[in-house]
Amino acid sequence: PFAFPEPSCKPEPTVPLTPDQQTKYTELLSIVQSWTEIPNTSHKNAEKAALKDDEKLWLTRECLLRYLRASKWSVAHASTRLLSTLTWRREYGTSTFTAEYISPENATGKQVILGYDNSGRPCLYLLPQNQNTKASPKQVEHLVFMLERTIELAPPGQETLALLIDFRNSSAGSNPSIGTGKQVLNILQNHYPERLGRALITHLPWYITTFLKLLSPFIDPVTKTKMRYNEPLETHIPSSQLLKASGGDVDFTYDHDVYWPALNELADQRRREKLERWEKAGRHIGESELFLKGGEEGSL
Repeated sequence: PFAFPEPSCKPEPTVPLTPDQQTKYTELLSIVQSWTEIPNTSHKNAEKAALKDDEKLWLTRECLLRYLRASKWSVAHASTRLLSTLTWRREYGTSTFTAEYISPENATGKQVILGYDNSGRPCLYLLPQNQNTKASPKQVEHLVFMLERTIELAPPGQETLALLIDFRNSSAGSNPSIGTGKQVLNILQNHYPERLGRALITHLPWYITTFLKLLSPFIDPVTKTKMRYNEPLETHIPSSQLLKASGGDVDFTYDHDVYWPALNELADQRRREKLERWEKAGRHIGESELFLKGGEEGSL
């Protein structure tokens, strides 16, 4: 995988908060900082457990702002959604999926993180033609694992990712059911808000068009605006970081024994560096992601 985007591919500048938005952020931060424990499960009467370090690290300034934007700047709604995601992350086990556990799902390269788009978004390819396993909960765990890795590889200042779904040479049997599609949408929209920058979907067969029409009522209107169909990928991604099969210059053949350890080593390194910066800065909730990712901004 590429470690960095091309020098010319930079995230768009962050728009400063308005005074009202800053007030709401400060209010939400105060609420979140007061959390000392959260439920172990989503059940109302479930026992609670102390907030863990990785959960505090996850609660960055930008994370809180993503939930505020997704909640149309309702502090109460954003707080509820944040707590719901923290509970889901514990219950689902996002931090417990190891590279070894997920490895069989990606043995044929049906998901590949490779390159960055023109705005420095890391690119996650979904390649159904390389499907190698039968439908199971582990397929969704695999996607969540890859989403987490993709986010780790985003450069400072870039909060979103580019999802490239290529249905070339796929078959109806290699694609998810409506039930799985709804589950994935629920995870993306509720627990990864404001993370999708672009969804570039190419080579759609008729059965995928039908699938998308059936799924359309469950897709958030904002998400729909980020979806592009059959557009030339070279208009979104520099040729030097785009697969040759997709119109770029990168002659890439997936080799699991080479790619898989390289990807996970790179992502693990980024995560260790982020944790070290967070610990040295005082281990605060609401820390800057720009700082944590090694950007020019200092600790908050």
